[in-house]
Amino acid sequence: MHEAFAELVAETDPTMVVVTTVAEGERSGCLVGFHSQSGIAPPRYAVWLSTENHTHGVAARASTFAVHLIPTGRHDVAELFGGTTGDEIDKLDRCDWTPGPDGVPLLDACPDRFVGRKVAWVDVDADHSCVVVEPVLAEATGDGPWLRLDDVTDVDAGHDADES
Repeated sequence: MHEAFAELVAETDPTMVVVTTVAEGERSGCLVGFHSQSGIAPPRYAVWLSTENHTHGVAARASTFAVHLIPTGRHDVAELFGGTTGDEIDKLDRCDWTPGPDGVPLLDACPDRFVGRKVAWVDVDADHSCVVVEPVLAEATGDGPWLRLDDVTDVDAGHDADES
């Protein structure tokens, strides 16, 4: 059953995003494939973060998040935020960014993005926790297409899902 489920989900080929956040002066970011709009009125967006990621610990304390769509020509961004771990390096020292609302890092390489304030944190006793945000800022150039799951299958994760 798990194999068939994984195969079906892979067929959806979701857009990959980089989520950045900051809490108590500590910043972090990671590559995310589990995310979706989760409300219209009021608008809400749900992002699932791996409990193994450095970003998860920062996110649990954070109030503001940026969700960046990755242009297809910026595989390097996916490699940086998905193939390295914030436990060992500060990923944001290795790319250009600008502080956004509440100091959340806005990646210069990913100008299509939105910033949201946390309205809920959902822990479902699994390998990911969900942060639900309400958008407070959105910037769209319309310059897609965006990097998808199928475009980043060569990125070796900074952490395995079952590392703990």
